[in-house]
Amino acid sequence: MDKVERMLIESVGGLNLNRKTRLDLSGLMKKLQLKLDTFFLKKGYILFIIGFLLGRALILSTLTPFILPFFAAVYLLKRERTPITLLGLVAGAATHTIVDAVYAFSISLAFLIFYRIALNWLKNEFRALPFFVFFTILLSKLAKIFVMTEQISLYEGMMAGVEASLGFILTLIFLQSIPLILTNKRRQTLKTEEVVCLIIMLASVMTGTIGWSIYDLSLEHVMARYLVLVFALVAGAAVGSTVGVVTGLIFSLANVSSFYHMSLLAFSGLLGGLLQEGKKIGVAIGLFISTLLIGMYGDGSANLDKSLLESAAAILLFLLTPQSLTSKLAKFIPGTSEYAAEQQHYMRKMRDVTAKRVEQFSSVFQALSNSFASYDELNEGQDRDSKDIDYFLSNVTEKTCQMCFKKDYCWARNFNTTYEYMKDIMHEMDENDGQISPKLSREWNKHCSKSQKVINTVQQELTLFQANQKLKKQVQESRRLVADQLLGVSTVMGNFAKEIQRERDNHHHQEEQIYVSLQEFGVHIEHVEIYSLEQGNVDIDMTIPYCNGHGECEKLIAPMLSDILGETIIVNSEECAAYPNGFCHVTFRSAKAYTVETGVAHAAKDGGFVSGDSYSMITLNGGKHAVAISDGMGNGERAHIESNETLKLLQKILQTGIEEKLAIKSVNSILSLRTTDEIFSTLDLAMIDLQNASAKFLKVGSIPSFIKRGNTVKKIQASNLPMGILQDFEVEVVNEQLKAGDLLIMMSDGVFEGPKHVENYDLWMKRKISELATDDPQAVADLIMEEVIRSRNAIEDDMTVVVTKIKHNTPKWATIPINKYRKKAN
Repeated sequence: MDKVERMLIESVGGLNLNRKTRLDLSGLMKKLQLKLDTFFLKKGYILFIIGFLLGRALILSTLTPFILPFFAAVYLLKRERTPITLLGLVAGAATHTIVDAVYAFSISLAFLIFYRIALNWLKNEFRALPFFVFFTILLSKLAKIFVMTEQISLYEGMMAGVEASLGFILTLIFLQSIPLILTNKRRQTLKTEEVVCLIIMLASVMTGTIGWSIYDLSLEHVMARYLVLVFALVAGAAVGSTVGVVTGLIFSLANVSSFYHMSLLAFSGLLGGLLQEGKKIGVAIGLFISTLLIGMYGDGSANLDKSLLESAAAILLFLLTPQSLTSKLAKFIPGTSEYAAEQQHYMRKMRDVTAKRVEQFSSVFQALSNSFASYDELNEGQDRDSKDIDYFLSNVTEKTCQMCFKKDYCWARNFNTTYEYMKDIMHEMDENDGQISPKLSREWNKHCSKSQKVINTVQQELTLFQANQKLKKQVQESRRLVADQLLGVSTVMGNFAKEIQRERDNHHHQEEQIYVSLQEFGVHIEHVEIYSLEQGNVDIDMTIPYCNGHGECEKLIAPMLSDILGETIIVNSEECAAYPNGFCHVTFRSAKAYTVETGVAHAAKDGGFVSGDSYSMITLNGGKHAVAISDGMGNGERAHIESNETLKLLQKILQTGIEEKLAIKSVNSILSLRTTDEIFSTLDLAMIDLQNASAKFLKVGSIPSFIKRGNTVKKIQASNLPMGILQDFEVEVVNEQLKAGDLLIMMSDGVFEGPKHVENYDLWMKRKISELATDDPQAVADLIMEEVIRSRNAIEDDMTVVVTKIKHNTPKWATIPINKYRKKAN
C-alpha cells in the first residue's frame, strides 16, 4: 500500500481503524483503480484527452503536425477507438478557431478516403502509413493555402513540406508509443527507441497546455518539470537529462520564449538523477537547485520567484504521485532495481515452469519403469512355474490320454499319482537331455498302458516348451532392463529438476568483502561476481585490468582467495585483454583434493596399425575421473570398431549422470541387440573420485587390474562375461580406497596373458610390477609392455596398458595470508 492510499485511509478513519476496516478500504482503493483503468484505457477516453491536447498543440505558432499522425496511428492500431479520437482532435483544434476544427476533420476524412482506396494493393500497412500521412498533409495544406489565398508562395510551400515531414516522423513515433499507453499488462521491457518515443509523445501532449495557467503559474512549465522529476527518480541521470532535453526542445519549437527552459529541464534531469538515492526528496532538491542556478543566469532574477513557484507546484504533484505508479514504470526501464527484480521474478517463474515440466517427465518415466517392474513381479514365482507345467502336461495328455480306455482310472481315480509321474518324466528329460532313469521308466510302464507314446510325446513337447521358456525369459530380462533404464532416466531428470530450482544465492556482501580485501592489499580489481561459495565448489568471476602477461591471477589473486575462503582456489579459465587499456576476465574455481597423471602404452597384433583395444580417460561432473579399456573380440578393424563404440556409448551415458552399473547394462543391451554376429567386447572401468580418492572398479569380461602402493601390489578382480553375450547380467562392483602415490595399472588380456612359458600370470605380473623402480606412469606403462614383448619376442595379440597415478593436488603458489597482514596493519 503506497503513501497516498495510507493518507486517504487515515483521513477517513484515523489511526484507530481496525485491521478489517483497513483491508476493506484497501480493497476499495484497488477497485477504484481498476474502474479508472477500465474507464480510461479499455473504453478509450484517454485517447480523447490526448487527442484534445494534440489538437491544440502548435509548432512555430502556426503548424499543426500532430493531428493526422495521431489519428492515423490510432486508426491502424485501435480502429474501434477512431471516432472518439477524432472527436478529441476536432475539439482541441476548435479551441483555436473554427477553421482549424474544420481542417482537422477534413484532413482526417481525406486520409480515410485515400487509405481505403489504396488498401487493396498494400502489402505492409505499417510501412506505408507514414507515406500516406506525408502526402495527405502536404496536399491538404497546399489546398488550404490555395483556397484561402488563391496562390502559393515559396515560403508557404516550404512550411507545408516541413509540416508534412514532421507528420511522417511523428507517425513513426506514435506507432511505437501508443501501444505503451494503452497496454495495461505489458511484460516486455522498453527498448531505447520506445523510451524516446514515449518521451516525445508525452512532451508533444504537454504542448497542448501552452497558454494555460493557474494562479499565474504556467501549466506547461509545471507539467514539464513534473515529467522530468518522474523519469529522474525512476531511471537516473541519463534518462532524466534526456527527458529534459527532448521536452525542452519540443516546448521551444512550440514557443520560442520557452527556449531557455530546455537548459533548466536538462540540468534538472541530470542533477535529480544524480540525487536519485535520496528518493523523492533528493530529486526535488535537484530541481530546486537547477531552478535557482538557471533562473539567475538565464532569465535574470525578474521571473525567479515565478519559476520557483512553478517548480514547487511540480514538486507537490511529484510528492503526491503514488509509489505504485513510479514502480510500475521502473519495471520496464533497463538498469533500474525494479527492472532487475522483475526480470528475476520472470526468470524464477520460467525456471519453476521448466522444473515442473522436467519433474512431470521424470514421473512419467518412473511410472513406466514401475509398470514394467510390476508386470514382472506379477508373473514371477512358483505360481507361474506351476501354471506353465500344467499347460505343458495338458498338451501332452490331450495327445495321448484323450482316447485311452484307462483315462478315467488314471486321471479321475489316481490323479495325483499320474500327475507326479508325468511331472517327474518332464523334469528328468529336461535335466538329462531327453533321458529318464530306469527306475522311473519301470514304474511308469507299470502305471501307464501307453507309456512309450507318452514319453515320446513329452520329448517332442519339451523342445517347444524349452524354446518358449527361453523366449519368455529373454522378454522378462528385457523388461527388467528397460525398467532399470527408465528408472535411471527418471532419476537423472529428477536431479536435473532440483538443480534448475536452485536459485543463485546473492553474495553481495561477500563480493564487497573480497573486493575491499584485495584492494587494500594493493591488487586492483574492477569487478567481482560470485556464483557459488559451496565448499569444494567455489565459482567466482573477476574482471581485472590488463596484466601484460605477468600471471597476476595465478600468482597473487588465487593464493589470496585461498586464504580468504579457507580452501585452495585455482584459475580455471582466463581471457586476457587484447590491448593494454583493456580488461581481463578470469574464472576461479575450487581445486580438487587429488589429481591424476596417466601413461599409456599400446600395440597392435603383429605390429599392425589398427588395434582391437580401445582406451579412454573421461572427465565427469562432480569431480570424478573415469579410466576405461575395452577389448574387442578378435583383432583388426572390426574389433577396434566394437571396442571403440563401446567406450563412446559408455562415455555419453556416463556424462548424462546415469549411475555406472546402469550405464554398463545399457551399453550391453545396445551391443547385444545391435548385431547378430558373435563379436563381443570386454570393459574395464575405474571411477575415481578426485575429492577423496575413492575408486569403483566395474569389470565386464576383463582381466584383473593392479594397485601398486610402495612395494605392495594388490589385485582387483571380478568375473563377468563379455558385453553383448547376455542381455541380463549382474555387474560386480569392487570398491577401493586409493591414496596419494598409488599407481593404478589396467591392461588388456594381450598384456596379462602375453608372457610365454608362464603358468601363473597373476604372480608373474605382481612380481614385475613390484620390481619397478620408477613411479612415473608413462615409464611404468612402457616397461610393462617391453617386458611382455621380450618374453615372447612377438606381438601375438592386441596389447594396451593404462597406468594412472594418484597425486595430491598441490598448487603452484603458496597461500598468501592476507587476513594476517590486515590484522597487523590494524
